[in-house]
Amino acid sequence: MNLDHWLDDATAMLAATRAMQMGPAMDAAVSATAAALRAGRPLLVCGNGGSAADAQHIVGEMVGRFLKERRALRAICLSSNPAVLTAWANDYSSETVFSRQVEAYAEPGGVLLGLSTSGNSKNVINALEAARAAGMVTIGMTGEAGGAMASWCDHLFAVPSRSTPAIQQVHLCLYHCYCAGVEAALA
Repeated sequence: MNLDHWLDDATAMLAATRAMQMGPAMDAAVSATAAALRAGRPLLVCGNGGSAADAQHIVGEMVGRFLKERRALRAICLSSNPAVLTAWANDYSSETVFSRQVEAYAEPGGVLLGLSTSGNSKNVINALEAARAAGMVTIGMTGEAGGAMASWCDHLFAVPSRSTPAIQQVHLCLYHCYCAGVEAALA
């Protein structure tokens, strides 16, 4: 494949996502997250594989800075502690590796952001379920139709594609917008 093909596909996917008019959902997700962080509640973020890397990226922007100088924000990446991940997955189950951490860090009024290109990652779904049971706001970024995650998300961003690379490209735009919005609300 050549670069023009990849860029054309990315442009088309961004246009298709724009047509879904996710602006109001983004505003609501940003508002909920800013309110939680303002109140000292946590933002927990999780995902697998490339989505785990995205979760780390989001938390890096929140704890460090995105575009503005400001205080550090209380964000925790549930996929970045290898001791917890490997011990729990080995001794119990990889399907509960994030929900176990939600049990440790959840606070009513906090936020959980789950990333899954398929929307069907069992450990992300379990984390969303645990977060909701703990009184947290739930946000999901997925691919087409949201998969099984859709019913567990208060705010859902379902990219209209089944192509993992295309979904990940749009997720990057979505979570950069999310980070900028949260930062602008709190800076």
